[in-house]
Amino acid sequence: MWYLPNLPITFLLKENFGFGAAETAAFFSITVIPWLIKPIYGLISDFVPLFGQRRRSYFIVFSALAAAMGLSLTLVGSYTYWNVAIFFTLMGFGLAFTDVLTDALMVENGQRLGLTGPFQAVQWCAISLASILVGVGGGWLAERNNLSLTFLIATIFPMITLAMAMLLIREPRVQTGERQFRETWAAIRGAIRSRTLWIVAGFIFFYHFSPSFGPALVYYATDRLGFSKLFLGTLDSLLYASGIVGAALYFAFSKSVSFKNLIHFAIGAGVAATLAYLAYRGEVSAVVLSLLFGAVGMIIQLTFLDLAARACPKQAEATFFAFLTSIYNGAVQLSQITGGWLYDRVGFERLILISAGFTAFCWLLVPLLKLAELDPAGRSERS
Repeated sequence: MWYLPNLPITFLLKENFGFGAAETAAFFSITVIPWLIKPIYGLISDFVPLFGQRRRSYFIVFSALAAAMGLSLTLVGSYTYWNVAIFFTLMGFGLAFTDVLTDALMVENGQRLGLTGPFQAVQWCAISLASILVGVGGGWLAERNNLSLTFLIATIFPMITLAMAMLLIREPRVQTGERQFRETWAAIRGAIRSRTLWIVAGFIFFYHFSPSFGPALVYYATDRLGFSKLFLGTLDSLLYASGIVGAALYFAFSKSVSFKNLIHFAIGAGVAATLAYLAYRGEVSAVVLSLLFGAVGMIIQLTFLDLAARACPKQAEATFFAFLTSIYNGAVQLSQITGGWLYDRVGFERLILISAGFTAFCWLLVPLLKLAELDPAGRSERS
């Protein structure tokens, strides 16, 4: 629910401050910083148990931080560029840390059971349900220009996370001595020397770096097509509702379809879905494309997150899944900045063609991945 204020903030920057698409993308490149340094949170959690626990205690501390920053934004009164940027970034810091902890629990249990794909499908199905509320709620709140109410609603969710961490997470205490440190450090050193891990990181970066729409799509939809803020929020909700279907399909087929085929599908579907936005001409086409891209986009995203989870070494799951998702987040942010810059210079249609071309180039990189090494059965045989 950290994304709930994004659409209202976008229109604050567009309408109150007169920012263009590239400047708006640059603002969000500040607020996304906590999501780009997630490996640091993983290192802290893996190496330094807090009160004898690697996950639960940190959940409590950083959920409280996110709630406090959200409440500060609610009460600040007058919104400037820098007070929104600073407090929203700090709120993201708390949420990004808890996101790393959630992923660490998923990878630890998913690798043990060979269910990283299905686990992530369930996780992202829940995220999509929340995102439906974000889409409709963000559009409704953007129409009313009520940032204080927006941040108040966004604050409720880290408060819920705080309560759940205190009441529901059960974690055995771990020893904080030299042996634990040596085991974790050995896992990290081994991963750093792993050619496979770095190839996976490069592949994830290049696929998601392809110049994307991001804020450019919002500007195109409002300035060229005349869409209302509420309609844009509704489109986001349709996108996420369709994403639930995509997550369900990935849950059903990820164990029976070879992972190599899933990677090829992700690239091909990414090219096709991007080119389909050439038909983004009115409300009907916007609804159809949101429904289509929501499901396809979720399957693509889960494929790459599954790839990241399979590449993580044991004993340092939080660190390296956070590292790979930071690569993912950084590439997406750079793609949005590049996309905003290109939109202002070459227009929407040419931006789509450039983005599709970058995505298609990823087919040439697939042979480098050595996907057999990431198969759970092959991993268990070698260990």
